[in-house]
Amino acid sequence: MGKGRLEAFSDGVIAILITIMVLEMKVPHGYDLKALRPLIAVFMSYVLSFIYLGIYWNNHHHLLQAVRHVNGSILWANLHLLFWLSLIPFVSGWMGENHFAAIPVALYGTVLLFAALAYIILTRTLIGHHGRDSTLAIALGRDFKGKISLVFYVLAIPLAFVNSWFACLLYIIVAVMWLIPDRRIEKTLIP
Repeated sequence: MGKGRLEAFSDGVIAILITIMVLEMKVPHGYDLKALRPLIAVFMSYVLSFIYLGIYWNNHHHLLQAVRHVNGSILWANLHLLFWLSLIPFVSGWMGENHFAAIPVALYGTVLLFAALAYIILTRTLIGHHGRDSTLAIALGRDFKGKISLVFYVLAIPLAFVNSWFACLLYIIVAVMWLIPDRRIEKTLIP
């Protein structure tokens, strides 16, 4: 089957998740800048989560540009990814509302870890469907950034109980690492 519906559905879900996150930020009751101070942690959490959802949206788009068609296994693998992404507004809000306390920060990292694993499962399912010599398989190669991201998440989760800000720093490092454009698929598609 074609990939168009999967791509459109995923785009819609990610757009809704971003909308939910911004709607969770409550308008302050004051009229001066001091009224915004209690929202700083919530806003910081929103920015980090917005960036993560943007990274997933961008990489998902590139991923699907390298495939021709999808099957039922791919649809389920994609839903698995969307499930974990759908938890980001909740853990992001909880983390921000509680000023980056240990348990919310650890749970945020757990959701990021499982979203990353789900993304890997999706790529493996796509490669299995299209073949090890497919454009996608060649473009992804050994996926160093994907593997190092998992390591950072696994380190950050217990680190949240020692120092939640250091755990958040690891989440930020992973986000920055993925913000640097990954041109593997583009280079493979456009010689």
